Amino acid sequence: MSTECVTPGRRLGLADEYDAGAGTYVRNGMIYASILGTKSTSTDESAPKPTIQVTRSAKFAVPTIGSHVLARVLRINPRAASVSIMMVGSTPCKDFLGTVRVQDIRATEKDSVRVHLSFRPGDVIRAEVISLGDQRSYYLSTAKNEFGVVFAQSVDGNAMVPVSWEEMQDPKTRVVEKRKCAKAF
Repeated sequence: MSTECVTPGRRLGLADEYDAGAGTYVRNGMIYASILGTKSTSTDESAPKPTIQVTRSAKFAVPTIGSHVLARVLRINPRAASVSIMMVGSTPCKDFLGTVRVQDIRATEKDSVRVHLSFRPGDVIRAEVISLGDQRSYYLSTAKNEFGVVFAQSVDGNAMVPVSWEEMQDPKTRVVEKRKCAKAF
């Protein structure tokens, strides 16, 4: 019996080789997952083919509008930051991408916001899901005080600490870098 995490719509196998079990459906000769959960394959002596099924798992979360998420910044451009969502609330999640648009970084002075002065690749941010976005990613916002960068590394690789709402400092080299910092709890 093998197990693997799957999301809805994920191709699991050929209908000629497997029987479709709970949490799956067949379309055009392929078996797909219909729910988020764990894929398992089981064999039964009385059945001619192994069965693929998907069971819900409480250890994975799906972001919804209003969810608070932790995400790692993957890349930035002048209009947005692309992130990988790691946690929804206190529950880990897998394989979800998000985008923080320049207008969603701060609540005030939106026209003067610069993405490269708010986030850098590798930063861990706390954000809120504001829209399900497009097919590729969720839209996130850091416009409230409690959202922003919660962990960052300096150019030298040292963990930085926030010194104001828009600056973080390397405690070893005392170098200050611009970030949109999250308010500490």
